[in-house]
Amino acid sequence: MTNLIFAHDDCRYHGDKRPREAADDTPPPAGYTHPEQPPRLRAVLDGLNASPALAAIERKDAAEADPARLKTLHGSAYVDAMLRPVAEGEIDWFDADTARTAGSPRAALLAAGGAIEAAERVMNGAANRVFVAARPPGHHAETNKAMGFCFFGNVALAAERALELGASRVAVLDFDVHHGNGTQALLWDNPDCLVVTSQQMPLWPGTGTVEERGAHDNVINIPIDPGTGSAAFIEAWQPALDRVDQLQPDLIVISAGFDAHADDPLAQLMVDEEGFADLTARIVTLAQAHSSSRVVSVLEGGYDLPALSRSVTAHATALFEGV
Repeated sequence: MTNLIFAHDDCRYHGDKRPREAADDTPPPAGYTHPEQPPRLRAVLDGLNASPALAAIERKDAAEADPARLKTLHGSAYVDAMLRPVAEGEIDWFDADTARTAGSPRAALLAAGGAIEAAERVMNGAANRVFVAARPPGHHAETNKAMGFCFFGNVALAAERALELGASRVAVLDFDVHHGNGTQALLWDNPDCLVVTSQQMPLWPGTGTVEERGAHDNVINIPIDPGTGSAAFIEAWQPALDRVDQLQPDLIVISAGFDAHADDPLAQLMVDEEGFADLTARIVTLAQAHSSSRVVSVLEGGYDLPALSRSVTAHATALFEGV
């Protein structure tokens, strides 16, 4: 069965206020300095080309999500606002962290569309495991609120689409260093989705306590102390992985954020590439046991570019191994 990587070059234009013909994979000039910067996409793709095995995996251009599908989880007025054009050279700030430039509406549609199509591919048997290498990320986007560099709930939309296509239970697993508050909010009332998210505590956005458990006991939060390394990180995840094992999901969706890496500038966890690979391999083992090996992994954070590239290599190698 086919494994796939979804990406699209137009995702690099989000966050770059230069005219499209002048934009490239170098950092934007003065006037827009931001951790979620266009060169992240090049770092990710470099990681996916780091070995012959990863370079050989079939690549597909992500397609834009249908705005009507986005409105199944997000408010109609909110989606319309996020997709309004932004003039070249302008920056449309929502808060101190989150802004749109001219390339942002299309990039956000491509990121959401890649995640949704990945779910469609694995559920209809056309693919087995898929990695969606797109930006902007999505796990902080709430129903009617853009925040934390995110506009649309990419993994939540993928999980919802899988349920429409016949999945009875979906597990959404988020190992980004920041709490996946948006995914939690979007799937809070869904009894068919188990949401597991680990996060450094304390850290922005300040949510993600163990008391937040979802409307159907379908949310597991894993607060992790600053300074935690790979071994303790995996140990903290194990009870939640046991819960996934008991759930026997039909699909596992991963929010693959790599900002828990020791080199990342936005947090203080000490996970290394081997830690991400270990956790990914454990998730794949669960998918092999319960989900006909179906896994969709969607890029979230990771802001030290060399660490991001190495971590993506480790994650994707473990993700696609054994297929």
